[in-house]
Amino acid sequence: MSDHLALAVDELLADPGVKIVVCCGAGGVGKTTTAAALALRAAEEHGRRTVVLTIDPARRLAQALGLTELDNQPRLVKTDRDAELYAMMLDMKRTFDEIVAAHTDEQRAQEIFGNPFYQAMSSTFSGTQEYMAMEKLGQLRAADRWDLIVVDTPPSRSALDFLDAPARLGRFLDGRMLRLLLAPARAGGRSMFQLVTASFGAFSRTVQRVLGSQLLGDLSGFVEALDSMFGGFRQRAEHTYQVLQDPQTAFLLVAAPEPDAIREASYFAERLVADRMPLAGLLLNRVHVTAAPGLSASESLRGAEVVAQEHPQTAAALRAHASLVQRVGREETVAARFTRAFPAVPVATVPAQPTDVHDLAGLRTVGATLA
Repeated sequence: MSDHLALAVDELLADPGVKIVVCCGAGGVGKTTTAAALALRAAEEHGRRTVVLTIDPARRLAQALGLTELDNQPRLVKTDRDAELYAMMLDMKRTFDEIVAAHTDEQRAQEIFGNPFYQAMSSTFSGTQEYMAMEKLGQLRAADRWDLIVVDTPPSRSALDFLDAPARLGRFLDGRMLRLLLAPARAGGRSMFQLVTASFGAFSRTVQRVLGSQLLGDLSGFVEALDSMFGGFRQRAEHTYQVLQDPQTAFLLVAAPEPDAIREASYFAERLVADRMPLAGLLLNRVHVTAAPGLSASESLRGAEVVAQEHPQTAAALRAHASLVQRVGREETVAARFTRAFPAVPVATVPAQPTDVHDLAGLRTVGATLA
C-alpha cells in the first residue's frame, strides 16, 4: 500500500467546493465511525459547519458523538472546541409526512395520512427508505445551511440503492397500472371499478376477489391524493441525483482488508464509475502494522526456537511478531486486489485500534490518522 496513490483526506475536507461526502461500504467495516470522524474533523480542524446524516438505523453514531439519540432533525454535538457539528438519523415515515405536508393543503394531507395504503408505504415498503434518503439529502443541500454534509449509508449493497430511486420512481409513475388507477380522478367521477373492469375485464374481477374491494379502494384513494405531487417527487429525486454526480460531491468507499469487504468495495467502485459518480478514494480501516517491518516471520520463528529454552518470554514475543507479520502480508495481498483493479483511486489507511471507538476522543484519533 505504501507505493499506491495516497488520498489527501484533509484537503478533501477543507475544500470549500466539496459540499457532500457519501461514505459507502459493507457492514462491519467501521463505516459509521469513519463518517463521524470525518464530520468531526471537518468541523473542528477546518471550521466547516457540518452535519452528518446516517441512513443506517443503528445507534452507534449517536453513542460515539455523545448524544442519547438521533432523530429526523439535526442535533448539535457538544464538543470542547469551537466547532459546529450536527448529527441526525433518517426517519423514513416522518420525512414522507413532511413532504406531503409541504406540498399539499392541510385537508388533502390529512386524507393522505389517514389512508391505510399510505401508512403501509411510508413505513415498510421496499424502496421507500432509499427514496426518502434522496429527499432528505436534497432538503439538506437546498437549505444551504451547511458547509459540508456527510452521509453514512446503510451497510452492504443497499447503500447504493438510493442511486436507483429516481429511475424506479419514474418506472412506477409511468406504469400502466398507475395510469389506470389514476383514471377515475380524470374521468369526471366514474367509479374506479367501472374503469378498471372495462380495462381489465375478467382479470380485474379476479384481482378484486383476491385483494378485496377495500384494499383496491384504499390504493385508488392514495394514488388519487398524491397525483398532484408525483411530478415534484420525480423532479426532486432527479435533481438530487444530478447533485450526486456533480464535483461538489465526493464518494468515499470504506472497507477493511478482508476478502468480503474488498469485494464489496470493488462492486461499489464499478457502480460509481458506471454512473459517473465522483469517486474520491478508498478508506481502509483496521489495517495491522508492525513496528519492526525488517524482521520477517521466518526469521522470528527461527529466533524463537533458538531462545525458547532460556528465554521463553522472548520466544513468545518473536512468535507473536511472526503471526503479526503474516497477518500484515495477508491484508496487503487482499487490499492489492482493489488497488490493482482501480489504480487511479487513492487510498488512506487507519491502523487497527486497540479498543472500540465510542467517544469524541476516539473519533479524533481516527480522523487524525486518516489525515
